[in-house]
Amino acid sequence: MGKKGRKESDTPYKEMFEPLPLESKTPATAVLLLSSPEEDILVKACEAVHTFAEKGDENKVSLLGLGALAPLCHLITHNNKLIRRNAFMALGTMATNNDVKNNLKKIGAIPSIIEKLSPEEDTGVHEFATLCLASLSVDFVCKVQIFDNKGLPPLIELLSSPDPDIKKNSIETIFHLVQDYQSRKAVHELGGIVPILELLTSDYPVIQQLAIKTLQNVTTDKDTRNTFREEQGFEKVMDVLSNMDFSDLHAVALQVVSNCLSDSVQLIHMGEGLNRIMEFVLKPNTPEIQSNTVKCITRVAQNSESRKLLHEQHVEKVLVELLSVVSDEVKTSACQTVAAMSFYLASKDIFRELGGIPVVVQILSTESPALREAATQALSSLTHSSHLNSLTVYEVGGHEILIQLLYGSCPKTVANSAAILCNMAGQEIIRCSILSHGAIRALDEPLKSTNTEVLVNSTLCLSVLACDKEARSELIRTGGLQPLVNLLHSCHKEVLHSACLAVNVCASDEPTAAEMCKFGVLEVLQEINQSVNRRSSFSELALNSLLNSNLSFKYSLTGYLASTDIITSGFYDAGKAPSGQRILTLEELFKKPLNQRRPIIVVNTAVEKKKDKHKEDDKPESPTEKPWKMIDDFSLQILVKRTKESILPLDSEKEQYEALARLVSKAMGGAMEMEKLHKFQWMLHLSELKFQLQSNVIPIGFITKGIYCHRALLFKTLADCVGMSCTLVRGEYNRAWNEVLLFSGNSSNSQRSSQPSRYIVDLIHQPGRLLNANSLAAVQYQTI
Repeated sequence: MGKKGRKESDTPYKEMFEPLPLESKTPATAVLLLSSPEEDILVKACEAVHTFAEKGDENKVSLLGLGALAPLCHLITHNNKLIRRNAFMALGTMATNNDVKNNLKKIGAIPSIIEKLSPEEDTGVHEFATLCLASLSVDFVCKVQIFDNKGLPPLIELLSSPDPDIKKNSIETIFHLVQDYQSRKAVHELGGIVPILELLTSDYPVIQQLAIKTLQNVTTDKDTRNTFREEQGFEKVMDVLSNMDFSDLHAVALQVVSNCLSDSVQLIHMGEGLNRIMEFVLKPNTPEIQSNTVKCITRVAQNSESRKLLHEQHVEKVLVELLSVVSDEVKTSACQTVAAMSFYLASKDIFRELGGIPVVVQILSTESPALREAATQALSSLTHSSHLNSLTVYEVGGHEILIQLLYGSCPKTVANSAAILCNMAGQEIIRCSILSHGAIRALDEPLKSTNTEVLVNSTLCLSVLACDKEARSELIRTGGLQPLVNLLHSCHKEVLHSACLAVNVCASDEPTAAEMCKFGVLEVLQEINQSVNRRSSFSELALNSLLNSNLSFKYSLTGYLASTDIITSGFYDAGKAPSGQRILTLEELFKKPLNQRRPIIVVNTAVEKKKDKHKEDDKPESPTEKPWKMIDDFSLQILVKRTKESILPLDSEKEQYEALARLVSKAMGGAMEMEKLHKFQWMLHLSELKFQLQSNVIPIGFITKGIYCHRALLFKTLADCVGMSCTLVRGEYNRAWNEVLLFSGNSSNSQRSSQPSRYIVDLIHQPGRLLNANSLAAVQYQTI
């Protein structure tokens, strides 16, 4: 058999591959096909991935795990429009999953997505590209990337697209972006207000909702509100409120209105705006709509003319009713409106007459911090300059709750509570009750606050409560004076002024003034009053009050006591105070060891009462602590008695002054000629007294050799004890003198001059001589 020959093939050398129909059973295969070089395969692979992703989040996560994101992000920039569209469909559907969103953020897909929002791109691409951005824009970092990559301009352009899905995705993305200020500002600069307003009339509720929410956000910006008003945005939103078919938009639309009214209340008076708002208040509505409506009224009530119009529509009655609803949000808004309406005096009275005040007081005990704050805000306005409203709060026990609120953690609530108590404490009966419930102790922490409003209101409250002597004593016991003095270091003008007012009141008695001086109040006030920027009438008032309550400090600092400054027991002259140094109290000076400095001269006119031996405590004195007790000054007591018995009965004031001068001179060594003054051994005498008493403090009655400063002090002391009027002035080099006022002429007839003349009393050279204050002899007496 011969070999069989091979049959020649009829096919050409190069053959065409026949199309191969594929049927994939797994998503992994579809993901692999996303890397195919064939366009038809890519179209079908993208379509398959999209279909699979639509079926649920598990599928999206599965595709993510299979690595579908990278090829899809590459395919959205493909030259083939169909591939781009299908790739975007798949990517947009997957992007709704959080894990996918996070991965898209990491691989930086946003610039490529924004690039495909151009007008020449396919509608399908626009739809799913905006869907991707809508999903991604929830994330803060993605929002920044969208803004930085100029994503807002094309999104605003797409708001006018005929495709409702594109509109919905675009406005949703913009809504997410305008949560940030830079995007809110950009929206109105890019002309986005008008297309957003047009979406309010969309046939699709979801688009309307997103549009109104976006407007609610952008109108929180002042510049955007201006553009919004220029484009008749306010009127269009009011049209929404007038259309009951848009009732689902009303709650947010009212927020937009509230935003607009924050700086343009007159808008509500155009047309039937105010009546429309009032209709929402009067008709039963959801709590959200009620709350937002009342917020609008709060904005309207910021204007005095608007308050009058609201009053004429009996808004007070509606507000009192809203204070008793279930919703805390509605009650919070109602309280805020009550606070605003209370600036209208007639409304303030009507709230009381309608029984609104007890309701607000009840709200103070609520667990909601925001509602408590609003309630205190309402009561603060209601009680301001209203004794009757304050009395009503007191009668229902509101002050007791308010004192407890001072211990709270919310600064605004604490500040309002302090303001209310301040308003109420102007009435004595209420003030006494407030103090009896521990208000002074409750103010301790607020006085240490870092919140300006809390500090201002707390110090003002303290300044009213401290009018009561017992309150000042309580302030000392609870340690409240130190934080008050510390507030004088505040750089905030209002805090400093209110602290000065409180110091002024607290310094109205000597014990409190002396206690504050231990904390350096005198030095701080001196520093303030020497400052051009910090000095004020308040700081000057505080310093004067402090010095008037402590004449020893006043004389030491100013070197002058007026005729109205009455020296009493406990006054001491420690000499001229060194600049910048704290003035020591008498007790501190008494406890200092004996030194070579000038003695401290003390006035002690008190008569010691005899102790009952049966009631004396047998407490041993501490060997380390020197007991503090002023030395009895019987010599001064004798001089006071002689002044009353021999000088007061004299016929004329001139005779009385002359006789008192001679008495003082005789008690302190008699008359001395100017030339022999240097031989008068007064310094040796004082040193002997210090050694004898073993103290730097010498009672003035012990001094039998005194010169100008000692005699002038004794003259002022005796004059004040018997009701005679004179000043005490410190000069240089131990000089001091007294000035008296006398009418010239006969005191028994009408020939007395209308203006008194000033005289310097000679206590040294010719005791009893009255020197005309402007004479050469008076000048010589006052100087060396």
